[in-house]
Amino acid sequence: MSDDGREQTGHERVPSRQRRRFPGISSRAYEHPADRSALVALRKLSGFDTVFKALSGLLPERSLRLLFLSDSVRVSERQFAHLYTMLLDACYILDLEKVPPMYVTQDPQPNAMCIGLDEPVIVVTTGLVELLDEEEMRAVVGHEVGHALSGHSVYRTILLFLTTLALKVAWIPLGNIAVMALVTALREWFRKSELSADRAGLLVGQDLRASMRGLMKMAGGNHLHEMNVDAFLEQAEEYEAGGDLRDSVLKILNVLPRSHPFATIRAAELKKWAESRDHQRLMDGHYPRRSEDKDASVSDSFRESAASYASDVKTSKDPLMKLVTDLAGGAGDLGGRVRRGFDGFRSPAPPKAGPDGGPADGTDGPRGASGHDGE
Repeated sequence: MSDDGREQTGHERVPSRQRRRFPGISSRAYEHPADRSALVALRKLSGFDTVFKALSGLLPERSLRLLFLSDSVRVSERQFAHLYTMLLDACYILDLEKVPPMYVTQDPQPNAMCIGLDEPVIVVTTGLVELLDEEEMRAVVGHEVGHALSGHSVYRTILLFLTTLALKVAWIPLGNIAVMALVTALREWFRKSELSADRAGLLVGQDLRASMRGLMKMAGGNHLHEMNVDAFLEQAEEYEAGGDLRDSVLKILNVLPRSHPFATIRAAELKKWAESRDHQRLMDGHYPRRSEDKDASVSDSFRESAASYASDVKTSKDPLMKLVTDLAGGAGDLGGRVRRGFDGFRSPAPPKAGPDGGPADGTDGPRGASGHDGE
């Protein structure tokens, strides 16, 4: 026991500001439903560990570990000590017994990742370290520890491998299509896993404004005095609700090649979760334990995932999602609504002239002026 009565678990360094700790917490407590359903299903697969151990021989994991060891700075009590304290703190709060190695690598691009099949490795760039203040960085470290606790590093490593493989087999007929289909599916899952890790970062930092500032800086750089969190969140709302069906398609195309959701969307999603009943119950100590993971139901997890997607579609202000919701509710005039939604893709055709020189349909002007096409 320590002087303050707390048991020593290998994470003796604790933050100066008192934070709640979550003994035995399961990653299911903070995982996004779509992320959680995939993970529960994979953990239930017989021989899952064996398959990935076999894959480890094909993946460049050992090479990556040697690269970081030889050409980056390993965080410790003697190097980047403030980051080491944050790492121990994050592992203590989320009750991750084995502290993953962490490296700082020279790269002006702000970034962080957690990779590895056998054991997770956390890597942060100098650009990120220089960009964020202490509380913002604490949320990022918690984010990466959340990835480690969920086992995301395994799938992240495979995604990196498959992305590289897709480039190598691009010349093979149909080979690239098959690999890219898998990469696209993994990216969709990984975008949801990032939302999970953002929640883990909030559980560690326990400072929503700091998490928001970090995401805002990732989008706009180190000019915090020029930015405003509320205005940043308004951007997310404008992005979701704005435009027509043409913009909805462009949004999908823009996000498909990305492994991370857009920064404004992540901020809005995190704020929504922070204000939810699930988060409040978790902070009050009511959460699933790791000891119960083996009893987690795959079917229940998939139902929760499906319900989450359905809720997202139903409450979305995106024009395409609103159209889907209306169609599910039996709304009519599908052709007219889709035509109007995509009008921006083509130049409007001039109206045909009738015998008297007026419009051929006998109206006094363009369709819609008499209210026939109105909503």
